[in-house]
Amino acid sequence: MKQIQSVKGMDDLLPENAPAWQYVEASIAEVAERYGYREIRFPILEQTELFKRSIGEVTDIVEKEMYTFDDRNGLSLTLRPEGTASCVRAAEEHGLLYNQTQKLWYTGPMFRYEKPQKGRLRQFHQFGFEAFGMAGPDVDAELLIMLARLWRELGILEHVELQVNNLGTSEARGRFRADLVAYLEARADSLDEDSRRRLATNPLRILDSKVASTQALLDGAPSLTDYLDDQSRAHFAGLCEFLDSASVSYSVNPRLVRGLDYYSNTVFEWVTTKLGAQGTVCAGGRYDGLVEQLGGKPTPAVGCAMGIERLVLLLRELEVIPGSVNDSVDVYLVAVGDVQTRALALAESLRTELPYLRLVTHMGGGSFKSQMKKADKSGAQLALILGEDEAAKGEVGIKPLRTDAEQQQVPQAQVACAVKGLLDL
Repeated sequence: MKQIQSVKGMDDLLPENAPAWQYVEASIAEVAERYGYREIRFPILEQTELFKRSIGEVTDIVEKEMYTFDDRNGLSLTLRPEGTASCVRAAEEHGLLYNQTQKLWYTGPMFRYEKPQKGRLRQFHQFGFEAFGMAGPDVDAELLIMLARLWRELGILEHVELQVNNLGTSEARGRFRADLVAYLEARADSLDEDSRRRLATNPLRILDSKVASTQALLDGAPSLTDYLDDQSRAHFAGLCEFLDSASVSYSVNPRLVRGLDYYSNTVFEWVTTKLGAQGTVCAGGRYDGLVEQLGGKPTPAVGCAMGIERLVLLLRELEVIPGSVNDSVDVYLVAVGDVQTRALALAESLRTELPYLRLVTHMGGGSFKSQMKKADKSGAQLALILGEDEAAKGEVGIKPLRTDAEQQQVPQAQVACAVKGLLDL
């Protein structure tokens, strides 16, 4: 019978890789809580209309990348391709936005049908932040300052660059779009194939083209900066002033756009050169019109998301994941002979006295030699040895596995104290 394998682009997370993910996710959540963000969870499946109305029907995501199907009642459902629209829907549906400010975070899998490659999968995981009800540039700046702190604490700040841009209002972008399309249509023969396709659907994305000839053509194109209103300029100037005062380095990239229709004013990306083509680590911006667009009251908002797969790849590339993250076991309890009942009782006693102890009790029997091999392979710092002789004497052997220190015999009542001292718990 043919073996069933995972769906292409939807990878398994194996036990040896899970500690790095847990470290990254816990680090992000801890920083988020310190800045007043609270967790929200929402379903993986949403009505398709949610993403058509928020992301935009002529975007690559909606046109080509969404996993969409009809349920048994004929309702069109979609596996969420991003988190912001779902967060807005959930917050509005449950009354979290009216006359309130909210700072929310979420994490979980997202789904897009695209060619799988390093750092880009069909099922990928994001960690997102969304702040509602605050219109000024101060909250935009705080979000970026928080991210800078996160990168610093993860040890990657020197390897990521913050790029920012001002997209202005939807009215300003509309005027700019019309002039940009006119400019590019007159030079369509010089555009690459992908940009020619986008010219009729999402022309602003052409500004983000990686094709050198297209970028050269854009040098003479209209600039969005010339179309911005005074309020948008003041907002962006305020953001830059806040970042300067907080000593957060950044560069202004006038060609930075996002692939989602709902962004306005501030947009940003944290990018790195350490991951090849998939260099965006975190991205987001302001979306003041989205809540109203989805049926709520006008509500200013700003947010961002980061890919966990890509972030873990970056930390591995830079070798900045703490060594302790990969040590899945502190103590391995070797139980030889007819002592399994006592071994389980000893293990539970140690877990009670040392709540943070990571302890594995050997199961399934076997010789002393084979059990010690498994203890060493587990990565444990210490082996606790309980044989019939030790049980009769009320003792436990403690053998360090990562140093040349001698094994010691300890009264069972003193094992927890001895382990605590040796592991510095």
